[in-house]
Amino acid sequence: MSGIYIHIPFCKQACHYCDFHFSTSLKKKDEMVLAIAKEMEMRKKEFENEVIETIYFGGGTPSVLQISDIIFLIDTVYNNYKVAEHTEITLEANPDDLSEDQIIKLSNNRINRLSIGVQSFFEEDLLLMNRAHNSAEAKNCLEIATQYFDNISIDLIYGIPGMSNDKWKQNIETALRFGIHHISSYALTVEPKTALKKLIETGKIAQPKDEVASAHFEILVETLEQNGFIHYELSNFGKENYFSRNNSAYWLGKKYIGIGPSAHSYDGNNRSWNVSNNAIYLKTIQENKLPSEKEILTKTDNYNEYIMTGLRTIWGISLSKIETDFGIEYLEYLQNQTQKFLKDELLFIENNILKPTKKGKFLCDGIASDLFILN
Repeated sequence: MSGIYIHIPFCKQACHYCDFHFSTSLKKKDEMVLAIAKEMEMRKKEFENEVIETIYFGGGTPSVLQISDIIFLIDTVYNNYKVAEHTEITLEANPDDLSEDQIIKLSNNRINRLSIGVQSFFEEDLLLMNRAHNSAEAKNCLEIATQYFDNISIDLIYGIPGMSNDKWKQNIETALRFGIHHISSYALTVEPKTALKKLIETGKIAQPKDEVASAHFEILVETLEQNGFIHYELSNFGKENYFSRNNSAYWLGKKYIGIGPSAHSYDGNNRSWNVSNNAIYLKTIQENKLPSEKEILTKTDNYNEYIMTGLRTIWGISLSKIETDFGIEYLEYLQNQTQKFLKDELLFIENNILKPTKKGKFLCDGIASDLFILN
């Protein structure tokens, strides 16, 4: 089973923290929709022996598209690829785009999962992040969306300057009151070349603190697990049968095609990525060429990726898989590198599976980097 990721490179406005590829000009939106459809058609041979299990609209903000555009792109997938009967089709959306009319229309087509970018239910946080919606819109959107969609995920951001532990817990509890079955939650991260970084450098916004984010993470895990959520990936929590099939496939190393500007693809042996420039992407597709670069992955590349993704998930790192897929020297290296983390109770081994402890979860990206093999 495989997946298709469709990157919609448009947003109404730029969030201060975001470093994803997008444009706030919608002038070329119609051209882009046609180009994305054309890229799908151009690349169908890559997956002629694969069955599509997930279709994911990301961005950017896919909900800025017309419903007709979304239907057209989904139809293009079905017309060019083999699609499983019960495919998960996710649309990322912002609350300000989801009027009751839009939600009803979306529920009447093949979209069966919404990922809603709430981020916070507090006005001051939304203003700090320069989100396009307000708190009332977020709550109203969820009130309506939960009447028409069973499978809804929301995004929440923690570690925001000025956010107390109590305020963070209120955010989580507000989300739970809507009966949401999946929550993706991330620490506010200061990326280079973002408005947030400039605002911090000029003293207009305080620097996020690691100890605040760590405390918020502990509250998040404890509160959601008490409410029946499974912490199946570092930033993702789902009730049983509500894990993101798209994201799970990525973490489990399944193949996927990324369509649209800046989108990445993986076929098991190679990784490729499209140009992060809307104008160049459009021009190249119109010339019947693919605007992408490719990297052939080495055994070490695949090992490092498995370490990174495995350590973040409930499936962990199989020591048997390391030996079978990569060889005894890789296993011996991993066993040697993990000793200090096992001793410090940041990692543990159970049934020959290496996993982070509760204490080690928040640190697992840093731990993973110490387990990598550097070429």
